[in-house]
Amino acid sequence: MKELTKAEEQVMQILWQLKEGIVKDVLAKMPEPKPAYTTVSTVVRVLEGKGFVGHKAYGTSHVYHPLIGADEYKKLAFDKLLKTFFNDSVKELISYLAKEKQLNITDLAELILLSERGKK
Repeated sequence: MKELTKAEEQVMQILWQLKEGIVKDVLAKMPEPKPAYTTVSTVVRVLEGKGFVGHKAYGTSHVYHPLIGADEYKKLAFDKLLKTFFNDSVKELISYLAKEKQLNITDLAELILLSERGKK
């Protein structure tokens, strides 16, 4: 699966929220300062080319919808992060979080519980 740019991820987040919509719907959900309509339209078409978005044509209008679910993309993005920055090691990730994000013992205990539940 191809990587998404920040702008593409932003559009995908909006489409996941909307479920489907035209470019104007996506633009309406974007924060200020809003990009140009043509910019959003281009990003949506690039996402379609990458296989993340599909559309239904109604006359001259296109209603876009995600082809990849948010959870599926989250898993792919996390797996890439884990592999790229933590040598594909959850232990290294947890060690980093404990040091850099100052996880306390309660946070670590919750992570252990979640890990145990995931194994069942």
